[in-house]
Amino acid sequence: MTAHRLLAPRWLATGGAVLLAGVLGVALLLQHSDPACAAPPSSAKHSGKATFYDLAGTQGNCSTKTPADDLYVALGKGEYSGAAACGSYIDVTGPKGKVRVKVFDSCPECPVGHLDLSRTAFKKIGKEIDGIIPITYKTVPNAPAPGPLSITFVEGTSQYYWAISIDNHSNAIKSVSAKGPGGSFKAAKHEDYNVWIIDGRMGNGPFQVKMTDIYGKTITAKNIKLLPQKKQTTSVRFANGTSTSSGVEAAPKPAKKKATPSPKPKKPSPSVTSSSAAPAPVLEATEAAPDQAGDVALAAAEPAVKAASCG
Repeated sequence: MTAHRLLAPRWLATGGAVLLAGVLGVALLLQHSDPACAAPPSSAKHSGKATFYDLAGTQGNCSTKTPADDLYVALGKGEYSGAAACGSYIDVTGPKGKVRVKVFDSCPECPVGHLDLSRTAFKKIGKEIDGIIPITYKTVPNAPAPGPLSITFVEGTSQYYWAISIDNHSNAIKSVSAKGPGGSFKAAKHEDYNVWIIDGRMGNGPFQVKMTDIYGKTITAKNIKLLPQKKQTTSVRFANGTSTSSGVEAAPKPAKKKATPSPKPKKPSPSVTSSSAAPAPVLEATEAAPDQAGDVALAAAEPAVKAASCG
C-alpha cells in the first residue's frame, strides 16, 4: 500500500522571521477554528491563510501522482474531510493573483481556513519570503481535468479484496459501487487515504464501476479489468474539457465554418437511416464505455453537505 504522511513539517522557512510568521499565523487560525466543521470547501468564497511545503520524497494522502504542473494543496482535517475533497480543484487568490490547485494531500495540523500549498502554487500568489499570506478560496465545480478519468487497482487487490484509486474526476466523489459479471452492485467504503474498498469476494471481473459526485451526477465505467497497479483510462467523466499543464483552462476552439454556397432551390431531404449514421468510435481494451442511462443532469444547487460555516 502507499505510505501516507500523517504529520510532517509543512513549510520550509528561509529565515527565522518566516518561521515565526508561520507559527503566529497558525496560532491565530487555531483560535478561530471549528473542530466540529468537517466538509470539503464549497463554491462559496472563504477567507483564510496559506503556507507552503515541499513533499520531500513523500506521497500525498490522496494516493495519486503529483500533478504535472506541481499545483496542489493539502487541506486540514476539517476540509480534507476523510479524503472526500481529494481530486477536486480550488481557486486560491492571494496578494499577487490567483492560482488553481488540486486537492492532493492532508495537513493534520492545519485548522479550517489554513491551506498548505505547494511551493510552486504559493509563489504564484505571494512572496516566498513571507511564509504565510492572507487568501480567499473556493471550490471549482466541473473544473477541467488534465486528462480522462482513470481507475487503478491498488497493490494487494485480488478477487477477494477489491480496492481502487480514482483520479482526474475533478468533482469530489460522494459514493462508489461496483459489480462483476452476473453480480449486483456493492457499495465501496472510502478510506481516508482516498482508496475505495469492497472487502469481500468480487471475482476476477471485468467490472462496472458506478460513481456519483457531490452534485448528484452518476457515471458508470465499464470493462474495468482486475489489473493491480495498472492505470486504466476510461471514457467517462463528470466534467467536460481538459486543462493545460499551466493550470489555466484551455479555451475551446471555434468551430470551422463551411463556405456558404450560392442559394439554390431546396429539395426535400431523404430521411436518414441507421445505416448512414457514423460508426461509434472503437475504444481501447482498457477504456470503459460511458453508461448514458446512468448520467443525470448536474444539480444546480450546492451539495447537501456544505462548508459555508467553515469559511
